[in-house]
Amino acid sequence: MTKIAIIYYSVYGHTKTLADTAAKALEGTGTEATVYQLPETLTEDVLAKMHAAPRTSDPVISHEDLPNYDGYIFVIATRYGRAVAQWSAFFDRTGGLWMQQALSKKFATIITSTGTQHGGQETTALTTIPFLAHHGIIFVPLGYKDGTITDMTEVLAGSPWGSATLAGADGSRQPSEKELSVVRFHAKHFNEVVSQFVKGA
Repeated sequence: MTKIAIIYYSVYGHTKTLADTAAKALEGTGTEATVYQLPETLTEDVLAKMHAAPRTSDPVISHEDLPNYDGYIFVIATRYGRAVAQWSAFFDRTGGLWMQQALSKKFATIITSTGTQHGGQETTALTTIPFLAHHGIIFVPLGYKDGTITDMTEVLAGSPWGSATLAGADGSRQPSEKELSVVRFHAKHFNEVVSQFVKGA
């Protein structure tokens, strides 16, 4: 059985929505998909000043959980065109796994959320790849298999690097149905790639 960890960090709920959408898309595929959230690094008073949404009941991922999975869907919010600090803090805790190359031949794909259209969806994926390379994790992009990302009829997030959403500079915009449809396609595409490897095809 293919096992995929869907890991997110969310302040206002956008990446949580994307993670849940990806998990829902994998129901009935025979894959075991588990949704995790990252450990929080901010204090309660800082989160209160940010008007952050309450933490969810999803389990908190530990770096020790990573070897138990065949693949990872990283759902990453951006700051200044790269992953938020909570992701960097999590990645930095994986040194022991790196020493053992315990994640070699695992797979990963990246879903992003940015405040604006030009807020760094592609650069967030690009600057996350060095982490994958050092661990020997194989990056699986979305590509253009889902033609929805070429739609020019409305404001739409996403790129061949991966599906995405736009949160708005104030966090008020929610993922559109078209964006969520690309997330569903992306999750299924990733699962097909990982499952083919797991089955030895």
